Amino acid sequence: MNTKDQELYTIAFYNLENLFDTADEEHTLDDDFTPKGFKKWTKKRYSKKLSRLATVISKIGFSTINKPPVIIGVAEVENEKVVQELLQTEPLKEIGYDYVHYDSPDERGIDTALLYLKDNFEVVHSEAIPLLINSLNGDRDTTRDILYVKGKLNGELVHIFVNHWPSRRDGSKETDYKRIEAAKTVRSVMAKIEEEEMDPNYIIMGDFNDNPTSESIQTLVKDSTLYNPMEKLHSPNHRGSTSYRKNWSLFDQIIISHNFFNYKKNTHSFSDADIFDDTFLTEYKGKFKGSPYRTFAGKKYIGGYSDHFPVYMVLKRNI
Repeated sequence: MNTKDQELYTIAFYNLENLFDTADEEHTLDDDFTPKGFKKWTKKRYSKKLSRLATVISKIGFSTINKPPVIIGVAEVENEKVVQELLQTEPLKEIGYDYVHYDSPDERGIDTALLYLKDNFEVVHSEAIPLLINSLNGDRDTTRDILYVKGKLNGELVHIFVNHWPSRRDGSKETDYKRIEAAKTVRSVMAKIEEEEMDPNYIIMGDFNDNPTSESIQTLVKDSTLYNPMEKLHSPNHRGSTSYRKNWSLFDQIIISHNFFNYKKNTHSFSDADIFDDTFLTEYKGKFKGSPYRTFAGKKYIGGYSDHFPVYMVLKRNI
């Protein structure tokens, strides 16, 4: 590895598509993901998924900088146990990751988490920020919290938000207000940070369940210090991070503050952003050829990776 490689660091986000263990949790809707459940979720299937996801995570950005990601935000993990077991799976076991995770009130029991290389990132503070919104019927929407982590990346202070915003399951337009509220929630936390800190570094990542041009993402980035490098990657007919009926969406994004475009010593600068959609992650034949190779196709177990591609960006450390 040459010195150029050593100055580059990959930051990634990956929706792991229902990373459930096989146990039946009493208070969450996880019955499908048990050996006797609808999906016949056995130890063997769970272990295979762990192995496949661990392999993918280790390879994100590797072809660019010859090393695994330094920080990975993940969505759709059931609990702390599955995060631990993922990090104990080869090849991640040997890499030296730690994690931040909180249980969220999501009714299906799925959470977000942050994985990070202990040699490069130090957690200073973390918390789960509740997203307080109501469903269309007026009941509290028990959706995912927003994970906030303040830490030092190679000594530089950064503020990371890992998001999994409310889904479009009840219709895109009908649920827009939920994701707009999520954007406002992140903005309100940013405002508090800016009362205490001059020109903070932000990395805001997640499955936003909206595209870069959607009102929620625009609410987040407009009139702010934020830049969305993912916007130029989305092509509805050709490319995105997830697809539905051959129409591509880029729901998975990493948004950064403009100060990642400075080049002061001991800071990090934005270098590149991309979707990790290598061929091995795609369906190789049939009507879904080219779309993410997922674990289930409807009711049928096909043993793939996830229904989302990971997204990532490369930062260059100025030394």
